[in-house]
Amino acid sequence: EANTNVRFSLPAVCVVWQTAMIILFGVFIRYDEESDPHWLEHKKLNNISSDIENDFYFRYPSFQDVHVMIFVGFGFLMTFLKRYSFGGVGFNFLIAAFGLQWALLMQGWFHSLDYTDGKIKIGIENLINADFCVAGCLIAYGALLGKVSPVQLMVLTLFGITLFAVEEYIILNLIHARDAGGSMVIHTFGAYYGLSISWMLYRPNLDQSSRLQGSVYHSDVFATIGTLFLWMFWPSFNSAITDHGDGQHRAVINTYLALASTVLTTVAMSSLFQKHGKLDMVHVQNSTLAGGVAVGTAAEFMLMPYGSLIVGFCCGVISTLGYIYISPFLEKYMKVQDTCGVHNLHAMPGVIGGIVGAITAAAASESVYGHEGLVKTFDFEGAFEKMEPTTQGGHQAGGLCVALIFGIGGGMIVGAILRLPIWGDPADDNCFDDETYWEVPEDEESIPPVLQYNNHMRNKDIADTNFSMEPYPRTRS
Repeated sequence: EANTNVRFSLPAVCVVWQTAMIILFGVFIRYDEESDPHWLEHKKLNNISSDIENDFYFRYPSFQDVHVMIFVGFGFLMTFLKRYSFGGVGFNFLIAAFGLQWALLMQGWFHSLDYTDGKIKIGIENLINADFCVAGCLIAYGALLGKVSPVQLMVLTLFGITLFAVEEYIILNLIHARDAGGSMVIHTFGAYYGLSISWMLYRPNLDQSSRLQGSVYHSDVFATIGTLFLWMFWPSFNSAITDHGDGQHRAVINTYLALASTVLTTVAMSSLFQKHGKLDMVHVQNSTLAGGVAVGTAAEFMLMPYGSLIVGFCCGVISTLGYIYISPFLEKYMKVQDTCGVHNLHAMPGVIGGIVGAITAAAASESVYGHEGLVKTFDFEGAFEKMEPTTQGGHQAGGLCVALIFGIGGGMIVGAILRLPIWGDPADDNCFDDETYWEVPEDEESIPPVLQYNNHMRNKDIADTNFSMEPYPRTRS
């Protein structure tokens, strides 16, 4: 039944959506002044001497890195399941391409609308922000990986992009919080949005797919490729839309150091808490990225290099312990089935990032930033010209609360919609299986029995096993 539903509904959804996008783009979207042929006139009017001052040359390297993170990094990170690699990377591709078009419109109506002609003017920075917007939905997908249909994912993305654009406008424009790397706007919102939907879509009989709810050696290697892409390009993610100059430079340094610190503490905690002192690849694939999430809000602030190392150190500990203790607790007692462990990689580090940002902002002073540096970093201009750093710290905390409210509340509403029996979602015994929605090569269509002692993730000695022919499932929790 799931196959029949998706066979007819997925093509219809894709065609209708793309048709709608063509119409809406035709009505609303235009090039901005730096990507329009009138750039030459703009140069003369503003005494710009060279094309190198076009924002494209400042932003495109960061855009390139962020784009790789969205399509390669997130995509391959989700390929750890032994039978859901097509779904992990393929549906990531689908909803990212689907979402970025809607994001350009939604964010454009809030941030880039030219009231003189009613058009949205887009340039390279809009493309970066659209990727950021999509990242929130991809994080939510991580909590639902293997348990939802592609049509459900597109509905999730449609509402997720809309909620993201609204909460982003409230946090950045109305509350006037700063969040360069999106610890609050992207990670906290996206994670709790996905976790709330997962709670609403709780499957009490999911153990019927337990044979597929784990990894094999090669799937973990592919997932680690995603980790490495994300880890390498995260400094670009956190600095992509910061102010040119010292703010962008500082954001790269802070993120670079936080990520490095997280790797060491993750490895230490993984070895310390695993049987026989071995490392768990789940922790290496995920917790090593937590420092990049947590330093996002304060990335452009004067966090100081040692402060970045402290943030990374703490997140490596908290994220790894989250995979060991908190994820099983959430599934057993809170009925939250978090496939990828986004609570440990995005939710908790995102909240930590919001708190670090609030404290760092409240502690800012002219003696550290200088008067002009303080104004530029926190955008103390216009209506916020007389704002004090301590007040800014309170606004940062308010932004975190808004992200939590939109993530949890929005997720519950969208989860209720996705519970309707019209979306072609897989049965409990067909979750985590590509065969439900993909044409799978014949030699992969049957799963041979795996000896329990051959599952490297369980860290079992051969002598401790009962040599059962049933595969021993391993999950992110």
